[in-house]
Amino acid sequence: MRNWLIRRLLGFLAALPLAWVHGLGAAIAVLLVRIPNRQRRNALINIRLCFPELTASEQILLRNRTLGEFVKAILEVASLWVRSPEQTLALVQEVVGGELLARGEDARGVIVLSPHLGAWELAGLYLASRGPVTSMYRPQGEFDGLVLAARQRSGARLVPANPSGIRQMLLALRGGEYVGILPDQEPKADKAAIFAPLFGVAAYTMLLVNRLASKTGARVVFMFAERLPRGGGFRVHCLAAPEEIAAEDPLVAATALNRGVEACIRIAPAQYQWTYKRFRHRPDRREKLYTGPL
Repeated sequence: MRNWLIRRLLGFLAALPLAWVHGLGAAIAVLLVRIPNRQRRNALINIRLCFPELTASEQILLRNRTLGEFVKAILEVASLWVRSPEQTLALVQEVVGGELLARGEDARGVIVLSPHLGAWELAGLYLASRGPVTSMYRPQGEFDGLVLAARQRSGARLVPANPSGIRQMLLALRGGEYVGILPDQEPKADKAAIFAPLFGVAAYTMLLVNRLASKTGARVVFMFAERLPRGGGFRVHCLAAPEEIAAEDPLVAATALNRGVEACIRIAPAQYQWTYKRFRHRPDRREKLYTGPL
């Protein structure tokens, strides 16, 4: 029953103009800003950590804008999942740095890193329109079938977050294809990762990108879809990754990865998912961050 209701809601939202959907998101965010909740608290904690140079009022303003973009991101999923790939891609108004996605004649693939910034579902769909893409995927519980169908409808291949999936990504890169990864997702404690600075804060950072790049020689590109004002669609940004992302030293590589994530965020800071507990794992078992009054 719940799954049926979700599908009906997605269909209703997908039928609305994007400007209406974003307007509804902005209205809901007004309540989210005023009512105590974890998203409001976590976003402000992260913003205070990452932007200490801002005044207290500027930090709160950024948090409020972030919550607005957070709700828009949730509601616009309907348009990005339910509409046809052609209709969805028509929402892309501009591509900045798209030449970085070109696959060369050396038959090496391209690792494309899409942070939780802007419309990351659209970023994945746009990448699949450029050529064969393999992306790592984590099961989504009762909505797994819905999510899989939405992400695979453009031809993308999703692989599990395990050794089998990593092998498939290596094969894809050696075959000259794209591999898509969310670079700012905190790995599990038993995965290959290291603490590296993100906006000067120790963040538990994956080493998967480093290992794929060093083993295959694939280029690494950051990509995200910026949400334009007043439902005006999206602007896709592509940025070259720092060269050190393939360095032998894991700390140098992880620091370079986070530097690339920072560069993306600074383009549209309010559209980053600051509600996510990015610094949940703490070095040396330091005190937990995401506690205190809502």
